[in-house]
Amino acid sequence: MMQTSRMIDETDRRLLRALQDDADLTAEDLGRALNLSASQAGRRRQRLEAAGLITGARALVDPKKLGLAVQAFVQVSLATHDPKGAADFHRLVRAQPAITAAFTMTGEADYLLRVWCSDLGALHDLIHGVLLPHPAVSRVQSQIVMDQLKPDAPLPV
Repeated sequence: MMQTSRMIDETDRRLLRALQDDADLTAEDLGRALNLSASQAGRRRQRLEAAGLITGARALVDPKKLGLAVQAFVQVSLATHDPKGAADFHRLVRAQPAITAAFTMTGEADYLLRVWCSDLGALHDLIHGVLLPHPAVSRVQSQIVMDQLKPDAPLPV
């Protein structure tokens, strides 16, 4: 358990759960939900932000309504692990809007990328036109998501 997690109490945890469900909650809304005054709820939120527990807020956007019909997970293995090659690959990944998450991994693959594309042709272009031509990349394997059984969920607080 992190040192910061010891600084929070059950009311803070309830506040974090509420904000993960709806980041637009006002201090008044949080106060009602937590049985606190709006100023107390607002101060708790500010304290959690200052401590780095709350790092930002985002809107949830429907990918299908944006024309993003294909979600895939792409495993990437590097040919070499020299610092320059890895740094170049990291820059490439950060520059691709279709790559919405990237993880370094243990096991056979070095990276796991979550990607969203308009169609299979766009996924093909990303893999064969962007990832595979990179000199550090030796192997790419993709899995296309057929259905997402559980939406991206809040962290267990």
